[in-house]
Amino acid sequence: MKIAIVVAEFNQKITSRMYDVALETAKKLNLDVIHTSNVPGIFDMPLVIDKLLQRSDVDAVVTLGAVIKGQTKHDEVIAHSTARNIAKLSVKHQKPVSLGISGPGMQVRQAYARIRPVSENAVNAVFKVHNEIKEIEK
Repeated sequence: MKIAIVVAEFNQKITSRMYDVALETAKKLNLDVIHTSNVPGIFDMPLVIDKLLQRSDVDAVVTLGAVIKGQTKHDEVIAHSTARNIAKLSVKHQKPVSLGISGPGMQVRQAYARIRPVSENAVNAVFKVHNEIKEIEK
C-alpha cells in the first residue's frame, strides 16, 4: 500500500515528532510512504490532499497536525472546517484520509502527550480502512 503524508508546519516542534512516529508506524505495517507534503497549517491541507488523492499511485493520505487553544475560539473554527473538508475529500475520491490532527481545545502539554497515539492511529486508520474497502470490493 502506498501512502502520502501531509504535515502542518504550524506547531512544528510537535508535528515534526508526529511525522517521525507516523514513519515508524508505516514501516511496521510495510506501507510505502511515496510522498510527504508540508503545509503552513491544517487549514491548508485540503487542496494538497485533493491533488494527492487524484494520483493513481496514492492509496491513502495521512494528515498530521496539532491545534492548540489560543485566547479565542479560532482553533475550533479551523479544526472543524478542516475535518469536514478532509472527510468530503475521502468520500469524493473513495480513498482513506486519516484525521491525525490533535485538538482543538488542548494546551501545549496535552499536544505533546498526544504525539504518539494520534500519529499511530492516523497511520493505522488508513491501513485498516483501505483493507476494509478492498474486502468489500471483492
